[in-house]
Amino acid sequence: MLERLGHTVDFPAGQTCCGQMHWNTGYQAEALPLVPRFVAQFRHAEAVVVPSSSCVAMMRDHYPIMAKEIGDARLIAEVDQLLPRVYEFSEFLTRCLGLTDVGAYYPHRVTYHASCHGLRNLGLADGPLDLLRSVKGINLIEIENMDRCCGFGGTFAVKNADVSSAMLAEKTTAVLNTGAEVCTACDNSCLMGIQGALHRQRTGVRTVHLAEILAGSEEAPR
Repeated sequence: MLERLGHTVDFPAGQTCCGQMHWNTGYQAEALPLVPRFVAQFRHAEAVVVPSSSCVAMMRDHYPIMAKEIGDARLIAEVDQLLPRVYEFSEFLTRCLGLTDVGAYYPHRVTYHASCHGLRNLGLADGPLDLLRSVKGINLIEIENMDRCCGFGGTFAVKNADVSSAMLAEKTTAVLNTGAEVCTACDNSCLMGIQGALHRQRTGVRTVHLAEILAGSEEAPR
């Protein structure tokens, strides 16, 4: 989709996890080397576009702290210079490029889940919805309690399984109540958790990342 808009896309093969799951689970020393690695992979990029709001939140909230903990003055400066060029996918489109209509076509009934990191940490607000509303052929149905957590929360789903499962049940019920064929979001972790529940219940409803919807075109209908 980005190439269709005229951008040159590079995918550095040496990139790794952002370190969020290490950092949030107490393995902070193990997470620290991932910061200089990220800088080394992306320091020359005009923009770093990330299809996961939780990863961007990790970078913005914790990379400056982690760089200071490492104690390398050059790294601290490079992190400060690079982070303003790091964008969540929908944020790049709406705030950096000023777009809402990217020429997408997706003839399906869709509902949107607003992930916690995107809504609360990044303040994406209605940006993803504005993009979806401009998609040709889409039947966009607003979900009840759209801003309510799906319960995944990384290792929260493992360490607090009962609470997580109860939250997930509420979210999947809300998805099914819309009658949607597809549930979309800006965070892969949310989509993975919701898809697992929908699949286990054999609902026939699937999850699709926002980027996949916006990549659809009338030349190659989905």
